[in-house]
Amino acid sequence: MRTLTIVLSVALTQPAFADRQQFPPLDQATQDPSLVTFREELKQAVAARDIERVVSVACPDIYLSHGGNGGPAELRQNLTRPLETSGEPERDQADALREAYWDNLAETISSAGYFDDEGEFWMPTQWGIRLPPELDPFQTYFVDGTRVSLRQGAGRDSPLLQTISHELVTVSAFDLEQDYQNVLLTDGTTGYMHRDFLWSMVGHRAAFYKTRQGIWQLCTFVSGD
Repeated sequence: MRTLTIVLSVALTQPAFADRQQFPPLDQATQDPSLVTFREELKQAVAARDIERVVSVACPDIYLSHGGNGGPAELRQNLTRPLETSGEPERDQADALREAYWDNLAETISSAGYFDDEGEFWMPTQWGIRLPPELDPFQTYFVDGTRVSLRQGAGRDSPLLQTISHELVTVSAFDLEQDYQNVLLTDGTTGYMHRDFLWSMVGHRAAFYKTRQGIWQLCTFVSGD
């Protein structure tokens, strides 16, 4: 659930549709030492590719996809990608898909996070940015880095225009074949930025929940809107 009160006021009829804002990632995990311990242990389990350990900390109804059944069984399938459950187009890519899933899980739970109004802990913090309806979440990206280069052209040797830290930008046509993407800042500035620093606002996010017995669980790991 998105509960941060950050709201962008926009008027897309103008070239500059909002004042530029920075959203530095402030990790709230330290508010609960038991959460810090749980997350560190889960990170170690993910790094070790310990399927049983990861599945054991999942909520009974862990949310993993839009339209899937969820639950520990689906999580196990995503972590293992058994060939017998894969569609024909996926079989040749099973190893790559499995590793990508593990990598995305590792990156997500290592990110700074925040507590929502219901006490769930969400990662990464930028998932809590509430976008105005005028911004298409599928074209909106968070600059996940400090002093990220905005360049005049699509290349490392292109002139540097300025550096950007923890802002929202839009990419009208993300090109998966290119390292540098054409981005639009909220003040109307355009330039090119390396894809490694662009986090989709419908990208992977995860949530931990603490039961009444004080046990932390992984209850969400999903991407998409």
